Amino acid sequence: MTAKSKTTVIDTKAQPLNPKTTERDFFGIPGALFITLTLPLFVYFLQIGCTPESCTVAGVLDINWSAEIAKLKALPLFDLKVFGVYLAWFFSLAACDLILPGPVAEGVVLRDGKTRLKYNLNGKTVMSTLAVILAARWVQTGGAMPELVFCHDHYVQIATSAILWSFVVATYVYVASFTHDCILSVGGNTGNPIFDWFIGRELNPRIGPFDIKYFCEMRPGLLLWAVLNLSMAHHEYTTKGHVSLPMALVVLMEIYYVVEGNWEEYGAIHMMDITTDGFGFMLAFGDLAWVPFIYTVQARYLSTRTIEYPLWYAGLIVTLFATGYYIFRASNNEKNAFKHGEAPHLKYIENDKGNKLIVSGWWGAARHVNYLGDWLISWAWCLATGYESIFPYFFVAYFGALLVHREMRDDHKCAQKYKELWVEYKKAVPSAIIPGIY
Repeated sequence: MTAKSKTTVIDTKAQPLNPKTTERDFFGIPGALFITLTLPLFVYFLQIGCTPESCTVAGVLDINWSAEIAKLKALPLFDLKVFGVYLAWFFSLAACDLILPGPVAEGVVLRDGKTRLKYNLNGKTVMSTLAVILAARWVQTGGAMPELVFCHDHYVQIATSAILWSFVVATYVYVASFTHDCILSVGGNTGNPIFDWFIGRELNPRIGPFDIKYFCEMRPGLLLWAVLNLSMAHHEYTTKGHVSLPMALVVLMEIYYVVEGNWEEYGAIHMMDITTDGFGFMLAFGDLAWVPFIYTVQARYLSTRTIEYPLWYAGLIVTLFATGYYIFRASNNEKNAFKHGEAPHLKYIENDKGNKLIVSGWWGAARHVNYLGDWLISWAWCLATGYESIFPYFFVAYFGALLVHREMRDDHKCAQKYKELWVEYKKAVPSAIIPGIY
């Protein structure tokens, strides 16, 4: 447990610790307010837009909004019992994060030039524990699984709980950032409370050994996504007597994504979310509410209707998913190997500060070729829902826009960090995500 809070001292020249933020992402305060107010509403929009009557092309375009909003208002959006269950889920996973064993890994050198936070990478044991509990409950209840029934029947109330809790977490870490000396995020130190609360003021908020940002990024939202998908499959099983091929494909592919992400979580401690972005409402809401309730749209759509397609179509979907995953994992593994000096065959360019950028292999094809793999994976998830409705396909459009935006933010930050080296790198590797196209 205490290994997480230890640091390793490195002899490098410290940089200015907390420079004042001069550039505001997401269009500054207006953008922060717009996102904060609209994204929670969009989660509820999916409740309106995806019903047995409206989850079709004609249905989405011809929704009786007044009637559907009236139905939504009639729902008990908040339930104290459900909120208590959600908090039990959150804090049970937090306890597992602190207690269960796992290999300890060091993060990147922080801006003070000497600190490397340590992370207990126990995703395998956390997931294994959850899987054992679910399997035991399946046997104990004879497949009735009241927990999954609860998740399906209280989907909206759980979403409300996650949304409210993301506001609480964001407010806590913002206030806590003023109570102790800490490294602030480069993008969240404007001095404006609204924007800094939204984007995240502190870079790595912790309570003792407990890393709040890393935990929220990897555990409660991702694992809830998997559990909610299982609840949709279980609902289909109990109402129809079987799990359909489309539902099985969606649930298996998406749960594999969650499991593999936690299984290979070493790469997560080097993601921009962890190394660069502050932890505020944007990430708290994204991790705790957006991921589990937006990424379940395919399984939720399939739970409302019967979709059938031939085996050859299913085979194409699996092939697309496998191709995307191969690109995603192979490219990330190549980069990790390079960082550890285990890829001497790769060509790179270097500046006088010792910064190195790969210009061959996967990373010579595109500067973010791993994003291409991610996008192909999202296509597989959407195509698995068939072709009767455009509704579940909004996800692939959203995910593509997200990846392009992340690439643009990364390009801006890398240009500031590497300067002339980045200019040279973009000449050597002109494609951003799709080789030869974009």
